[in-house]
Amino acid sequence: MGSFSIWHWLVVLVIVVLVFGTKRLKNVGKDLGEAVKGFKQGVHDDDKDGPDARLPHERSDNTEPPRQETSTPPRDETRR
Repeated sequence: MGSFSIWHWLVVLVIVVLVFGTKRLKNVGKDLGEAVKGFKQGVHDDDKDGPDARLPHERSDNTEPPRQETSTPPRDETRR
């Protein structure tokens, strides 16, 4: 009872085709294929980016990211 036989899957396939139609299923398959292709291309393009495009903790060179300025003014050492 835990697994379905091939006949169960064929009945489900026939019902899906009858409900949605072959044209709509073809368009859904095409759209899904284009989405997967675009995702793979996006992942591949990320690999081509240099180390500058990576996050600071992912950099392989041991350079520190630029420090941000603080909003407090520097302390005057001449006055005590």
